[in-house]
Amino acid sequence: MKKLVAGLSVSVMAVGALAACGGGTDSGSSDTSSEGGKKPAKIVIWEDTEKAETTKAAAKAFEEKEGVKVEVKEVKMTDQQKKVALDGPAGKGPDIILLPHDQIGTVVDQGLIAELKDGEKALEPFIDTAKSAVTFDGKVYGYPKAVETPILLFNKDELKEAPASMDDLYKISTDQKKDGKYGFLALWDNFYFAHGPIGGYGGYVFKDNGGKLDPADIGLNNEGAVEGMDYIGKWYKEGLFPKGLIGGGGGQAMDQLFGDKKAVAVMNGPWAVASYKEKGINLGAAALPKLPNGEAIKTFVGVKTYAVSAYSENAEWAEKFLASLTGEENAKAMFEKYNEIPPVTALQEDATIKDNEVAAAVFAQSKDGVPMPNIAEMGQVWEPMAAALQLVATDKQDAQKSADDAVKQIKQQIEANNQ
Repeated sequence: MKKLVAGLSVSVMAVGALAACGGGTDSGSSDTSSEGGKKPAKIVIWEDTEKAETTKAAAKAFEEKEGVKVEVKEVKMTDQQKKVALDGPAGKGPDIILLPHDQIGTVVDQGLIAELKDGEKALEPFIDTAKSAVTFDGKVYGYPKAVETPILLFNKDELKEAPASMDDLYKISTDQKKDGKYGFLALWDNFYFAHGPIGGYGGYVFKDNGGKLDPADIGLNNEGAVEGMDYIGKWYKEGLFPKGLIGGGGGQAMDQLFGDKKAVAVMNGPWAVASYKEKGINLGAAALPKLPNGEAIKTFVGVKTYAVSAYSENAEWAEKFLASLTGEENAKAMFEKYNEIPPVTALQEDATIKDNEVAAAVFAQSKDGVPMPNIAEMGQVWEPMAAALQLVATDKQDAQKSADDAVKQIKQQIEANNQ
């Protein structure tokens, strides 16, 4: 679960970490390209630490083909802010940065990343969810690098194949309860995970109006959202989730139960796979089963995104390199080296990814998922919804009242911040 916490922390910390993020360029201009524009002496990309080998290989190939050097600097994604806040305005920053997609709105509002000149054309190779993730206010701001979302992870020694529906998983859970075990566990008092059933029943965070999220239209207390919260409450009230799963220690408790083979399946992300395998679990993976209403569980989808710095003088060449870097060949190389799951449509049928249960599950789940909102107002949603979900999980307040109170608080906080 440490990897899960770290993964979620990237999104949380990046609110501040990338708020000051921009990019200058320490590259000069030299040659003239065949198109008549000036070729820079080099472009600079900041890649995450310990994940730069494939990027360096792509940079070398690009230089050989285009005659433009690409300098790859390793900078931990969550540490980039401190460095680029000084280097960007001073003209020494990178041309390309890496960020979680849900921070795009924040950095755009601050004028720190540039709209892609190739726009929607640049996104043609990617799955729809990734396209939406890097689009803000109807404009495209990045190239998707990797996608992640919660999936169903299960013990194959207990369950030979994934259930087709949550009703099936519910029956397994009630049967396991008789033996003092658990069929399925999820951190549904945490809104990151709870959005799955809430969204599947028709709730939404902000209304999507043709690619533009409307923070004034919040759907977390509509009929569907309340039905989803009631469904969540059912698992706690019937003792199918232990009380120890509620609160800050829930992740550790869930991992321990699954690792000790006292739980058959869990809802967790690809970040948890390595630790589960280390515990000796014969691990299976699949997209999450359908809800009782027949709809998919609409998990939040996160997309690591390459963006062009607003300070860059070489945006055209930065985009050209990113189109190559995130293309089918290099994206597959990143997956093989670092298990970064690329949201490239053509790779869904590639044997390397198709035969990998976790990658295939993430692809399948991402199709039904919802990109985590990439506008700044999302920061006001987490705490009120966490409080509402814990009230429902502990049966201290009904779902409708909890949802109404949460939405009221979210709106008040958004209004206060805007003022």
